[in-house]
Amino acid sequence: MKYISFLLLLMFTGTISAQVQDTVPPYKKDLHIPAFSIIQGDSSVFSKAQLPKNYDFTVIIYFSPDCGHCQYTTKELLAHMDSLKNVFFVFVAYKPLPIISEFYHHYHLEEYPNIRMGNDPKYYVPSFFRVQATPFVAVYDKNGSLVKVFDPPNHPVMEVPELVSLVNGRFILKM
Repeated sequence: MKYISFLLLLMFTGTISAQVQDTVPPYKKDLHIPAFSIIQGDSSVFSKAQLPKNYDFTVIIYFSPDCGHCQYTTKELLAHMDSLKNVFFVFVAYKPLPIISEFYHHYHLEEYPNIRMGNDPKYYVPSFFRVQATPFVAVYDKNGSLVKVFDPPNHPVMEVPELVSLVNGRFILKM
């Protein structure tokens, strides 16, 4: 009887411990660009494997087209695009593709060869970063290593002049 009680206790403890979530987000364990895959407005797929190698930085922005801060950030990025030519941007959202496409065309993002935007149907990006608020911004260097994260609930919202300084080498990193 004691043996059965012990086995039941062991099984119960194992079930409870399996339910405890890891509190460290995956991006803090793996400091490289995640293996994302997004569906773009023309229904083509764009993935990590297709990232161009001729940029000094890759910036992943998890956003929502109806988010005021995301709209403001996009306008600011476009206003500073001359200073961000060495950066490749990947905008990722979970909203339906027609809404994402409307945002893409409203801001004329198709005019910028260093911007891709799409839907993340597998919800991989927000899970990898454990996004709680938008815009969530992750900056990676030429080697695909994490440089800085702007996570609105935990860190200040990214200000575009700060990003410009960071990617042009005039910024002291504070992760």
